Amino acid sequence: MDASVGLARETAAKGDVRDYIALLKPRVMSLVVFSGLAGLLVAPGTLHPLLIGVAVLCIAVGAGAAGAINMWYDRDIDAVMERTRGRPIVQGRVAPADALAFGVVLSLFSVMLMGLAVNWTAAALLALANAFYVFVYTVWLKRRTPQNIVIGGAAGAFPPMIGWAAVTGGVSLESLVLFLLIFLWTPPHFWALALYRSDDYARAGVPMMPVVAGADSTRRQILLYTLVLLPVALLPTILGTAGWVYGAAALALGGLFVLCAVRVLHDETHRAAKQMFAFSILYLFLLFALLILDRAPGLLGAAPLA
Repeated sequence: MDASVGLARETAAKGDVRDYIALLKPRVMSLVVFSGLAGLLVAPGTLHPLLIGVAVLCIAVGAGAAGAINMWYDRDIDAVMERTRGRPIVQGRVAPADALAFGVVLSLFSVMLMGLAVNWTAAALLALANAFYVFVYTVWLKRRTPQNIVIGGAAGAFPPMIGWAAVTGGVSLESLVLFLLIFLWTPPHFWALALYRSDDYARAGVPMMPVVAGADSTRRQILLYTLVLLPVALLPTILGTAGWVYGAAALALGGLFVLCAVRVLHDETHRAAKQMFAFSILYLFLLFALLILDRAPGLLGAAPLA
């Protein structure tokens, strides 16, 4: 793109509502919000339904705001990656300065509303999650180390802790386990994507694991993380956060996730990696859905362990 043309597009961009919604990364946000809702619903104690709605809104807006800032910062590499070149800033539909302002304002709004309406512990965790995603992952790690997803994945693991804190006002071992579940799920999820998008990342100069360490090493690490994740996913049952219904489902789903990783390990094509990436999203969604159902009296006919 010619620099003068690009500058004109940046300064003249007037995005519509759909472009600003796209800045929030709604598909990514949906899973984040669902895990945050799970943290709210499985936490001990009660919260007024209106405040539950406010807390979920704050988590959604905060996650979306961090996504918008990420798009602002990464607009140069987004322009050369096939997967991201259609984003609003790259296409000139939203000016970078407008996207940054949009993200910052929404981030501050979500944290302040969480603090004033719910509690400041949840607000502090929300602020930490946003800051971690923007400054630690996006600015510091993403372009410097193949461990970007491993460390940076912590940002996406905060929502259930935020939801838990919204109800209890604090952080506990049980909420840390929910954090750990997403933290360990993130590397195999994103590395499966990176395996069949490695050319994209290489072209953009992003040191994802397949680009730096190679596909074979990445496949082995995917398997390792799924093996570690399997027993961690059972901890909510062991700690009494959930009952046997969740535990049985977590064991079965974890076994399927490991099986996906084994298939990726022995598949030189991208087919198994694509299938694992798709299943990883379903895996996490089902885990948190069953966690909610297992805690809901009478829904599945099983009570959590005392």
